[in-house]
Amino acid sequence: MADGKKKHRKGQNPLVCHGHSRPIVDLHYSPITEDGYFLVSASKDGKPMLRNGANGDWIGTFEGHKGAVWSACLNHPATLTATGSGDFTARVWDALTGDLVHELNHKHIVRCVSFSRDSTKLVTGGHEKVLRVFDLAKPEADPVVLEAQASPIRCAVWSTFDPNRLYTSLSGEPGICAWDMRANAVVQRWETSDVVTSIELSDEDVVTTASGKQVAFWKAQTGEAIRKQDLDFKVESASLCIQKNCFASGGEDMWVRLFDYKTGEEIDCNRGHHGPVHCVRFAPDGESYASGSEDGTIRIWQTDPKDNPSNNASNNNNAAAAPVKNGAAEPEEDANVSSSNSDEGAQEKKNEGEENEEKKAKDAGEDDDTKEGA
Repeated sequence: MADGKKKHRKGQNPLVCHGHSRPIVDLHYSPITEDGYFLVSASKDGKPMLRNGANGDWIGTFEGHKGAVWSACLNHPATLTATGSGDFTARVWDALTGDLVHELNHKHIVRCVSFSRDSTKLVTGGHEKVLRVFDLAKPEADPVVLEAQASPIRCAVWSTFDPNRLYTSLSGEPGICAWDMRANAVVQRWETSDVVTSIELSDEDVVTTASGKQVAFWKAQTGEAIRKQDLDFKVESASLCIQKNCFASGGEDMWVRLFDYKTGEEIDCNRGHHGPVHCVRFAPDGESYASGSEDGTIRIWQTDPKDNPSNNASNNNNAAAAPVKNGAAEPEEDANVSSSNSDEGAQEKKNEGEENEEKKAKDAGEDDDTKEGA
């Protein structure tokens, strides 16, 4: 991290996406499609939501899980959504209609899900300590079960560039495993000093990870460390935008930070969340990045603050979001996007009364994966 006083750009007012009633624990953007790009969120309220990735407008909610949803992702063409839950199931949904396509039963909490590049397979992992690979063309067939691990699986990300490559991390020990899916075996182990809580395939050649107080960048094929950035706070998630030469991070200090990828200099420090930031992801065009927090909100920040959405985007507080045709329900509260227009001082004062409740939510959330999965 650069020495001396940090120089930040002027603060921005993010787009704030409401609708979830409990913490946001995972976010995933689709690639850019002919219909734009999309954002799916996983929450402990058990109701994953699909949004327009550019402006955050709510599209639909996937109804059916009976426990916290820990992971959600879209396939490459954004036609399918996969979710993993504390109700011991992974589910595949039609992202266009909201209909349930497959329900994949497990024996314990499903913590992570990821599609193969061609959408024919889905990998799942969680508290059973094994990875399962489901053939979505034959969902009734038994999945391929990979070698059992020493502790629950925290992250599993299938490469979108190499169909034979899978990256995983465990909840109980540091490091990253790179799998060759032709042999269904670990072929590389990348060393980290802390448990890896976030893995992102940021580019064909770069894997971005968050662990402890460090964000690291690795060569995707060899596992060679490109560079590592030590931070002053525990980071839960990080995302890299190659085209903008910057990366974002979020963690326990509740701020969303933006750094120069080459120099490590902190560019922005965005305030607004009122609980730890569990997930951060760049949009596929690099123009914005989303953060999800313990406070139950998603905030969409502009990579270049001069394009501040509070100035350019319409405030759709009274406009109804386009619903998914079938199988989706509108959130109980207003799920439209609003701009956070109050200044930081007023915002802090407004939320002083919420501080104790948020702390309780944070403390309780640490054990929710067990309680909700029981």
